[in-house]
Amino acid sequence: MNTMYQDGTYFENNPAWHEADSPWKANHIKNILLDNGIAHETLCEVGCGVGGILLNLEEMLPEARLSGYEISPQAFSVANTRGTERTQFYFGDITKAEDPDFDVLMLIDVIEHVDDYMAFMKSLKPIGRYKVLHIPLDLSVQSLVRVSPILNQRRDLGHIHYFFKDLALRALEDCGYRILDWRYTASRLELPDQALLSRLMKLPRRLLYALSPDLAVRVVGGYSLLVLAE
Repeated sequence: MNTMYQDGTYFENNPAWHEADSPWKANHIKNILLDNGIAHETLCEVGCGVGGILLNLEEMLPEARLSGYEISPQAFSVANTRGTERTQFYFGDITKAEDPDFDVLMLIDVIEHVDDYMAFMKSLKPIGRYKVLHIPLDLSVQSLVRVSPILNQRRDLGHIHYFFKDLALRALEDCGYRILDWRYTASRLELPDQALLSRLMKLPRRLLYALSPDLAVRVVGGYSLLVLAE
């Protein structure tokens, strides 16, 4: 794992730890679980940051008990002050935890940061029957032509792996997972406080997506992939 998450560099670059996006992400997670009738009494998020997604899911899924694991001491120091009766936070690597077992394990914008993400995903296979992943689709025609979006993601967010939909799904299958459902999420369309170029691109993205979702994602980008697997 890139040391920027442990030495404070990531926290310095992203002091809010993307907290503002948490309700949006939690709502997508809730929907894919409920749409597929997935048992969710116990949920765990690997790389939970400051805990915003779990705390939002606590309100959305009143029957669930939630856990979060985080390796960044800076993020954990915030999350650990926010624990509740139903949501608990833990510092460290979940693969080294003693007998962790959950209905659903969530990796929300995580695998693009992990040095050997395929070995990591294989190590998580026994921990929880179902996995929910949110994966940025950084590879698009416009990002490859401009180059700067990918380089900025690497510098500011620590992305060291880059995906398009088919590559992400195939990688999970190669790790031994069965894909149960997937859907696009449109952060550049649905989240506020976008850069000027992102705001200008909203209409072209909407129009092209209406014609062909796959083509829109591959050409103009601005989407992520939400995956349910077992």
